[in-house]
Amino acid sequence: MATPITAGAVAGEYMETLVIVEWRVGVGDTVAEGDVLLTIETAKAAVDVEAPCAGVVSAILAKAESEVPAAAVLCLIGTDLSDVDYDGPKVAEPTAVKTPGTTLVAQPVASFAAPQSPPTASPSGRVIASPAARRLARSAQLDLRMVHASSPSGRIKLRDVTGAMQSAVAGSSGAPVIVPNESGPLKVHRSGAAHGAPIFMIHGFASDAQSWYPLDRQLAKDHPVYRLDLPNHGASPKRPVGDFANLVREVREAFDALDLDGAHVIGHSLGGALALALADTRPRKVASLTLLAPGGLGPRIHGDFIKGIAGASRPESLEAWLKVMVNDARMIDAPFVKAAFAARSQPELRAAQRHMGETLFADGTQSFDLVAALHRLICPTRLVWGRKDKVLDWRDALQAPGHVGLHLLPDVGHVPQLEAPDLCLAIITSLIKSI
Repeated sequence: MATPITAGAVAGEYMETLVIVEWRVGVGDTVAEGDVLLTIETAKAAVDVEAPCAGVVSAILAKAESEVPAAAVLCLIGTDLSDVDYDGPKVAEPTAVKTPGTTLVAQPVASFAAPQSPPTASPSGRVIASPAARRLARSAQLDLRMVHASSPSGRIKLRDVTGAMQSAVAGSSGAPVIVPNESGPLKVHRSGAAHGAPIFMIHGFASDAQSWYPLDRQLAKDHPVYRLDLPNHGASPKRPVGDFANLVREVREAFDALDLDGAHVIGHSLGGALALALADTRPRKVASLTLLAPGGLGPRIHGDFIKGIAGASRPESLEAWLKVMVNDARMIDAPFVKAAFAARSQPELRAAQRHMGETLFADGTQSFDLVAALHRLICPTRLVWGRKDKVLDWRDALQAPGHVGLHLLPDVGHVPQLEAPDLCLAIITSLIKSI
């Protein structure tokens, strides 16, 4: 029996469709658990879909650059090439074909599995809810009868439970924030070429590794790319960070575990501060450094933004703070907001980020100063900052010494990699090629 592969949770709870960006495997390829099978694109970012088990890719049911339902079966992993039976629409043994610009794919001989129709209300009056919603409600000791279903069918979904939990927290003003204390290493997502100079990317506060799209997709064509999820972000453990020094230690441990030589390190905002600290403490391992609107170069920060984006419990409130990050608010459209909110729908994650924000940015102030570290840098460095940044003060860039290249971008806000991706890519690739 083959294992059907879907996008699953990485597609986001709110996504109805997704786009197949590219396949990393072909029919007949042997894969191990955790290998990247394909890259998909949601409204927010490009995301890698990994193999949940080892085996042989026995069928590929979606072509590159096609748009498919979010619940579609994308491929099959069997014990061998002939293993194409699975719990769903049956497919005949695939015929491998080569299409221009893609990897080896199979002609689909069955339509995508349509999402199951939502169940109807029980005649007995029993509350109807998804398994994930029931598990979360049970762990939170929340009565499902008190949860409003957003679905027309009346079925309670995970987002309904998380919304109810957040409402309960918001209603108890002054209540202590309970932060999970999960163990384990930080998550590092790997993609890109097998050879070439490695690239190590660190995202900013209240973001995740997916935020590097489309830079990582372009850089991955010629480089192995490693994208870190910070604690309390993405797929990394949720736990108190202590202080900035402890956060640097965690990032350094994740970097050291990869055993990279000559890495080109890229960081944004809080990730920029961490990238700078990493280059300062691992100078022989870092070949170049690109800092995008980095923290740590001055005390000023938009304190209300930190609180607001970390605690946003509804798409509407999150949208307002996402628009603070950019100069042109039209970039933050409805699909972007829905995808961003789906990635942070867990109340535990938001609670952990609120605590992290209060720790690192107490009283609306950056609690760490990296100006001296910036002056100690020995690797080639570029500092990219939008002059319309409303989160950090772009004039902090003027703290840079003469050997650091400055790129001050007009009409760009706090996220130059989103607002001016082509220019950022050109700056980064030019720096890498100059080494």
